[in-house]
Amino acid sequence: MPIICYLRRFGLLSLVTVALLAGCAGVDSNTRDDASTLPPILTQDEVIRPYVKIGRIQITREVFKTDALNNTDVYDWGTAALRREAAKMGADAIIFPEINGSYIMSVVIPSTEYRATGVAIKFK
Repeated sequence: MPIICYLRRFGLLSLVTVALLAGCAGVDSNTRDDASTLPPILTQDEVIRPYVKIGRIQITREVFKTDALNNTDVYDWGTAALRREAAKMGADAIIFPEINGSYIMSVVIPSTEYRATGVAIKFK
């Protein structure tokens, strides 16, 4: 009788463990936007076709205390954010991108504000 109880308990424990591990394996935690479907950021020299300005995009991100992002990470964040927002607007490209960060001291809590701006365009 104790062997059957042990097998039931062990079997149930192993079944729960397998179910938990299989559940985690089915979720892709690294879901990213497909970069090929997002509009590119173009320089003024690359824009050779006539276009219409859809709108100006401005994204602000404020991080309190210190932030570990270096300039490369800030640029990557800014370009990705601009491209995602332009895709939501139905733009074909982005021109005049500006990505910068500034350190702000408000009362006692220091913070860093990152800003990405650009102009979304649609080709005629």
